[in-house]
Amino acid sequence: MRKSERRLALVRMLTENPFATDEKLAETFGVSVATIRLDRQALNIPEVRERIRRVAADRQDEVRALDAHDVVGRIVRLELNRLGISELPITSLHVFARNGIVRGHVLFAQVNSLAMAVMDEDSAVTAKTELRFYRPVRLGETLRARVDVMARHAGILKCRAHTEVDGETVLDGWIWVARASARTWEGQD
Repeated sequence: MRKSERRLALVRMLTENPFATDEKLAETFGVSVATIRLDRQALNIPEVRERIRRVAADRQDEVRALDAHDVVGRIVRLELNRLGISELPITSLHVFARNGIVRGHVLFAQVNSLAMAVMDEDSAVTAKTELRFYRPVRLGETLRARVDVMARHAGILKCRAHTEVDGETVLDGWIWVARASARTWEGQD
């Protein structure tokens, strides 16, 4: 196997298994450990300990309060009871046919489902919202939503919701999500 082919295969293999050691890689490719280290250096691939640390840092929590496919947009980051980030590329399914502007309920659905996904409960519902829309979003743009948990009281999370397109705010406000079994939702500010 030529060096260029081996390096491509090395990248592919480490993408699939970032925990592979230099010794295992050397055995797989039939080369010395020193050759693997030189290949990794040339490709700017860190040693196994650093790869493991990065994988651990990139680990996300799993959605509990609803099915992951019910979250509107693709979850980029999720830390239960702390924060959630999602992205949603706007297609023709999300806009009014006449003017290409995103339907308001799509903007709401993204932050609302993300707020419920952040809750570390088996089931959650929306208790209250205070949202402001700043500008229309158009076909072809990508929404990036972020929900941060600001307070928790009696099974209710108060979340800051913010959505932007290319760094420009399009939606901002608050969403309160409650554990589905929470008895009272009123008076939670």
